[in-house]
This record gives sequence, C-alpha cells and structure tokens, in this order.
Amino acid sequence: MSTLEGTSIDVVGGGFGGLSTACYLADAGADVRVLEKNGQLGGRASRFTADGFRFDMGPSWYLMPDVFERFFGHFGKAPEDYYRLERLDPHYRIFFKDGDEVDVPADRDAVREIFASYEDGAGEAFDEYLAESASNYELAMENFVYEDRPRLRDWVDLDVIKAAPVGLKLLGNMQGHVEDYFENPKLQQIMQYTLVFLGGAPHNTPALYNMMSHVDFNLGVHYPVKNGSGDQIGGFGAVVDGIVELGEELGVEFVTDAPVAEITRRKDGFLVATEDGTEYNPDLVVSDADYAHTERDLLPAHEQQYDDDYWDSKTYAPSAFLLYLGVEGDVDPLAHHTLVLPENWDPHFEKIFDDPQWPDDPAYYVCVPSETDETVVPDGDHSNLFVLVPIAPDLEDGPEVRQRYRDEVLADMADHTGVDVRDRIVYEERFSVSEFADRYNSIQGTALGLAHTLRQTALLRPPHRSDAVDGLYFTGSFTTPGIGVPMCLISGEHTADAIIQDR
Repeated sequence: MSTLEGTSIDVVGGGFGGLSTACYLADAGADVRVLEKNGQLGGRASRFTADGFRFDMGPSWYLMPDVFERFFGHFGKAPEDYYRLERLDPHYRIFFKDGDEVDVPADRDAVREIFASYEDGAGEAFDEYLAESASNYELAMENFVYEDRPRLRDWVDLDVIKAAPVGLKLLGNMQGHVEDYFENPKLQQIMQYTLVFLGGAPHNTPALYNMMSHVDFNLGVHYPVKNGSGDQIGGFGAVVDGIVELGEELGVEFVTDAPVAEITRRKDGFLVATEDGTEYNPDLVVSDADYAHTERDLLPAHEQQYDDDYWDSKTYAPSAFLLYLGVEGDVDPLAHHTLVLPENWDPHFEKIFDDPQWPDDPAYYVCVPSETDETVVPDGDHSNLFVLVPIAPDLEDGPEVRQRYRDEVLADMADHTGVDVRDRIVYEERFSVSEFADRYNSIQGTALGLAHTLRQTALLRPPHRSDAVDGLYFTGSFTTPGIGVPMCLISGEHTADAIIQDR
C-alpha cells in the first residue's frame, strides 16, 4: 500500500498513540519522523534503571492481548515476533483493609467459586455478568472502538441502530449496574477496580465499560518479555521496544531529546521547531503530545480549536502518587499485582473527582515485578516495588506533603498486607502531579488524559482532525477511543485512516 507515497509527516510525541500512528502511516508509504521530547520512546511507558533496579514508570498491566495481536497483524507480524507473554497466576491479589485477603486466579471456574463463597447466588451472577461483559466487549469493539465515528451522521448506521438498545441500557453508571448483580461490596469492588485504568470512578463511568470484566477474567493478565535478549527485559519496555523495532522496519525515523516548541502552518506545509532551534518542514503533522499542551503552547492562538474555558470545563482522569522502591529481601505475601482496598472506597473517589484533596484512607496498587522477573533487581536478595495511589489532578505536591503521604502509605501497607519495607529500602524515587506535568506536558498533571465520563465518550472527545488547521491531526488518549495502551494503539489507526481518507 502506497497511498501516502511522497508525503512527509512529523509525529510529535512517541507514546503509544504516536508510535502506532507512525507505523500505520509508514506502511501507507509516508516518510515519517517521530519527534520525542524525552530521551526514550514510549511516553508514559518509560522506564529507568538505578542501582541495579529496573522500573517501568507507567503501565504495568498487559490487558486486551487481542488488540496487540490485531495491531501487529496489520503489518503481517505477531507480538511473539518481538516479545512473549507470561500469563500471571494469580492475576492479582487483593488485601481488603478489614483483614480479608483474596487471590483472583487465572482459572475462571476458581474465580466463580470465590464469588459463590462471598454471597449466595454470586457464582451464577458471575457467569451472567461475564456473559454480558463478553457480549458488550464484542459489540463495543466492533461498532464503537475499532470503527471511528467522529461525526453525528456516522452514528446513523444499521449496525449502530441494532446495537442501540443495548447501548442505551448501559448509559447508566457502573455502580448501579454492578449492584444489579452483586450485593457484597467486595464483589462490587472486584468488578470495578479496572475503572482506574480508564481514569474513572464507579459513579461517573458508563456501565458499557463492564466489558472490562471480560478483559480481566476471560482474556487474562500477562507479563511481556522481550525476545532474543540475553538479559531478560520484561515489562512494558519490551512492548515499546517491539513497536519501535517494527517502526524501524517500516522506515520510521525516531528522534529523541527533541522537545517541540512550535507548530505553524505554512503555505507549503508546516514548520515544526524544537527548543534547540532545529526546524523541520513536513507536509503534515500528527500530535501525540498532550492535546491541551499542543493547542495552547505549540500553536498560534488563531489556530487553536478550543479556549481555556473548554479545557477548564473538562473532567480529567486521576493523577498518581508513585513510589519506586528497591528493597532488601523478599516482600511476601505481595503478588506481582496487588491491590489494597478499604471497605468503602467512595471517599477516595470523592477526593479525586468531587472534592480534590489527598485521600485519608486510600485504595492503592503495588506492583512487584521481581516476583516474576528476577532481572529487575540487582540480585535475588532484593525486591522491586512500584506503589501507585490514584489522586486528584492539579493537587499541590510539594516535598512536605510527599514525605507525609509516603510515610502514611508505607505504614498502611505494613498494617494491611503485613509487608513492612520501611527499614529495608535501598533505593527510592517519587513521582507525582508535578512530574506528570513537567515530563509529559500533562494538563493539571493528569496521569492518563480525559476521564471516560458519559460526556467525554466517543464523538464527545476531541477530534483526530483539527477543525482549525488543515493538515494537523491528533492521536492518543485525549482522542477516541480513549485511555489505556490498547486504546492508544487503536487511536493511531484512526488517525492514520483519517489522513489516508483526506489525502
């Protein structure tokens, strides 16, 4: 396919949306260059090494393997050409703060028995819920995720009309939907924890996203490991490396340490200037940088689609308080993926979306990749921990509050999991709202982008095509289909399709 032969395109930002778009455009014949602000590709899926510990800085749950297979399949490849997958068992472990503990195993029948042990009839309800979840997943992916519908008239389609009764039923929120199946609050939490990956909360996320339970229980949770490496490289870095390798095979040029300072429309194309004064003159531009940053900081005022009031009116996905810890000794009984959940998590979500402040009794996540991959630590006598607490974007996060909250979270982990690392930490790094804003130019320091509320779903998200500048396009988590690594891969396909159609 050479639809774009002779067309030069600069992609600003090397996150998953930008990498995906670059691959699709190069495959269509374009001359593609990716300009990445930071010293490595992958965007929020960056990584770093310190004192023999290797940390994934962002995504750590490999979900929706079918999306990755579809992406690589477009180019006649498969994920296993670049990395292999190890299915985790248990998928994750949950410590409830009332002292209860539960493993969620890879065996779906075993999960059913766990549900039945918490509530009479919950085993049958689990089967019914998953059947609906699988059906909604298929419906949503084929009609609303893989198929981009950026204009209202695109929704006047026979397949959409047929799906409408189901879609309308699922416009309520997730909390009400899950309550129709389960009374036990712990089962409700298990069915809704994946909303964090969508940047939402039970009360503001459409019930359509119950399809994430199909992703969790039927498709599984995996750990990617790079192929052909003498020193095993696992985690999302392996996925980034695989897509970059594919891009290089397709002819994409990657330029790192190249923060873009200006995008200006010219008669013969664009001027794209980096902070060091380097100038590029592509025919077209795709921005995978934060959408608001691109519009407000890189474009002239008359070429912006939205004003500050628009961006101030939006609901942003949470930011995060992150701890990267290198620890002496083991951290049993933590699993590779561990969730620590209060009996009532509503106050935590309220302090993210309704009354922004640091949560008093947080729900949080602990990743221990050293449980699966011994190469992320300097030797077998150490453990690698990544602690993530979802918090409201735009919070003040100075040194004093960080120290206080760090101490509170580690004490909470010791109290509720039995794992006290405070006297065994040999390496520590903190990352929060300010770093998301500085490193990724993220509006309000959101860790993810626009939340998946009903008013920010589908065509209500910012478009792939700029309405103000011909030849300027957008990709990534602010656009459709939304937040998360799989969604950003699909976003890249949508953006490339829009360019091909327009040319």
